[in-house]
Amino acid sequence: QVQLVESGGGLVQAGGSLRLSCNASGSIRSISTMGWYRQAPGKQRELVATITRSGSTNYVDSVKGRFTISRDNAKNTVYLLMNSLKVEDTAVYYCNADITVYWGRSNYWGQGTQVIVSS
Repeated sequence: QVQLVESGGGLVQAGGSLRLSCNASGSIRSISTMGWYRQAPGKQRELVATITRSGSTNYVDSVKGRFTISRDNAKNTVYLLMNSLKVEDTAVYYCNADITVYWGRSNYWGQGTQVIVSS
């Protein structure tokens, strides 16, 4: 079994910063791409950022220059540093990862962590 557990969400004022963490645990052989998605109330879940095992990153335009995704392969952990937060960044943030276990490769989601940005 594989679990993704996020932490680091919370309430912050506009202009502030938060760092999200997501740790993958279980019978993991390897993890390829990891990423963060978010879903605001009444909206569809959207990609925020992804990072490959080698460190190549991709961001949605709305967070470029403000958010930084990184990972620690030894710890099976991905991070999202969010600076200059805006009210429109308010959402539930979900961790996602492509993970290979003994029987093969599959895609996994975390349970989500709430980020609220107040004006």
